[in-house]
Amino acid sequence: MRVAIAGAGAVGRSIARELIHNGHQVLLIDKNSDSIKPERVPDAEWLLADSCELSSLEEAELDRCDVVIAATGDDKVNLVTSLLAKTEFGVPRTVGRVNHPNNEWLFTEAWGVDVNVSTPRIMSALVEEAVTVGDLVRLFTFRQGNANLVEMTLPADSPYVGKPAGLIPFPENCALVTILRDGQVYVPNDEQPVEAGDELLFVVPSDVEENLERLLAPSAHGG
Repeated sequence: MRVAIAGAGAVGRSIARELIHNGHQVLLIDKNSDSIKPERVPDAEWLLADSCELSSLEEAELDRCDVVIAATGDDKVNLVTSLLAKTEFGVPRTVGRVNHPNNEWLFTEAWGVDVNVSTPRIMSALVEEAVTVGDLVRLFTFRQGNANLVEMTLPADSPYVGKPAGLIPFPENCALVTILRDGQVYVPNDEQPVEAGDELLFVVPSDVEENLERLLAPSAHGG
């Protein structure tokens, strides 16, 4: 997979290293010459250019990219980069970094953003996740599908502790995607039981989140 990352700062370089480690081809783009440091990510391609300029993105051959990640520290740049990538080059998947929470509402399909990643929201979610049991914590939103990635730590008094996942009547369009237990990742199947203290990750529409909470932790939510 070919991935272009706008923004070659610490965030962009970290993403690039991870993607390269996973076998992907990565191009880092930045208009600041001080950020062009090929020695930091030697296996990446590098381009000194402004990702808000159409000519720069043509030079980057964005039409050959499977994914564009707008990861600069400027929300305006990230929005324009995503919009150009989607509308002018038909990039299948765009990911936009949200630096300021007040701007999160802009990072939608209307601006060419398939997935927005809000660092402040994720950090606050991780704090909440550390102190709450039985509450859903929204990690991020999939704009294209109007769905969210959410996490719940299953409380000990849940009626489904010890029950196979296939016997839990999850709400419609709700998908259990991962079970985290004792530092291990378990891919759920119908026979996989859930246990107290499991961290359950779901993809779920916003309008059924409350139903999911009440199902798994009724005592915590007035059930």
